[in-house]
Amino acid sequence: MNGIEHGGLDGSQAVLYDFSTNANPLGPAPAVIEALWQADRWRYPDPNYVALRKQLGAWHGVYPARVLPAAGTSEAIRRLTLAAWLNGVRTVWAPKPGYADYAFAARALGLAVHEYADTDELLGGFAAASEAAALVWICEPISPTGQSLPASCWPALRRLNESGNAVIALDRAYQPLQLRGVDAVHADLADRVWQCFSPNKALGTTGVRAGYLLTPRDPTQGLVDAMLRLSPSWVLSVEGVALLGAWVDPAVQTWPRASIDTLICWEHCQRKTLDALGWRQQASVTPFWLVRPQQQGDVLAQRLMVLREQGIKLRDATSLGCPGWLRVSVQSPEAQQALVDAWRRAGQGAA
Repeated sequence: MNGIEHGGLDGSQAVLYDFSTNANPLGPAPAVIEALWQADRWRYPDPNYVALRKQLGAWHGVYPARVLPAAGTSEAIRRLTLAAWLNGVRTVWAPKPGYADYAFAARALGLAVHEYADTDELLGGFAAASEAAALVWICEPISPTGQSLPASCWPALRRLNESGNAVIALDRAYQPLQLRGVDAVHADLADRVWQCFSPNKALGTTGVRAGYLLTPRDPTQGLVDAMLRLSPSWVLSVEGVALLGAWVDPAVQTWPRASIDTLICWEHCQRKTLDALGWRQQASVTPFWLVRPQQQGDVLAQRLMVLREQGIKLRDATSLGCPGWLRVSVQSPEAQQALVDAWRRAGQGAA
């Protein structure tokens, strides 16, 4: 309905093997299932989410007032963009390739959108622009590439933040399932920018639309006030409260980390499988990455349609700024074999 292509269900046939989403394929986490079953659906949740904000604040080591619940990252993007507009921001900088919602939310409000390919382009363009203030979206690790921003960009982003002309928002949706390397975000910068978290991906429960933002340590009060005013009376259902409350449980925290060894093994096998199909593949630090089949244009579109009819879904990365590429997520060996068999059958049919 919003004009943006997403992974997951699409109103067509059932998805048997879903390579199109970034959800943990080993999910859902058992302890989270238990928490969701125990959620009290007979009552409204606390509209101020006092207990939940205390839990999340304690886990991050910040005051509860800095925690703003949200109905997932997409809702947070839209609300923060609107709040920034109400506080005089008229320009948004969005990564490309990147999640289309950053630019979509801005254009819905008539804001100017500048898309940047890397932080050098962002910093150079920002320095040359005449806007008094702008909202800048950063994603780490990056979707759809699954890559990490270079270490050299973080000091420059801190200088941009210190200039006072940028509201920097850091999308952290994909970090909990980072397969290799360390968290690249410097703690001193993280404490000075807006951060968006949506642990439902790592927990394999993307159907529960729940996330939260952390405000900067010294935020613009007008922006925080606008975020609170714009929030629905109950932005989270009781299921969302249960998921986020479970997220900070030490037993639940170990579950995504325990998934990583299996995901790395599956990733290794999947890359070999896609190599055998002749697909180009990009490097990644996450359980998703970009691939480019030899077939392009109408032939590729037809193949994807045939696979979808067989219950296999791949993510066309055109809406993410990468035409001709697909974003694939790690899936089980069974799913990988189903993809290979269906792809080859589709090719025989085309012949």
